[in-house]
Amino acid sequence: MKDIHTKRNNFAAGLRSARNARGMSQEDFGLVSSRTYVSSLERGLKSPTLNKVDDLADVLGVHPLTLLILSYTEGRGTELTPRFLEEVMSEVEAVLNSKS
Repeated sequence: MKDIHTKRNNFAAGLRSARNARGMSQEDFGLVSSRTYVSSLERGLKSPTLNKVDDLADVLGVHPLTLLILSYTEGRGTELTPRFLEEVMSEVEAVLNSKS
């Protein structure tokens, strides 16, 4: 379970992976970001705000959490994703249940 709790994200790789999977270019984000900004995100030179993650996800046609999940699981293999999601859902439920 140690891999699941890795706190370092790789938003650059997650964004690049999602963009390539959708067959999109950096220019396709022109309505929400410049190509230069998308390039700097994909090179890890900048980090997006949550609002920008929303914008990028909208252009990609995915939920913003999809980009974040890709950011934390990219390069760790697809077999990790179901375990990762189970662990995250368990943590979310624990937080929500503690509020009751």
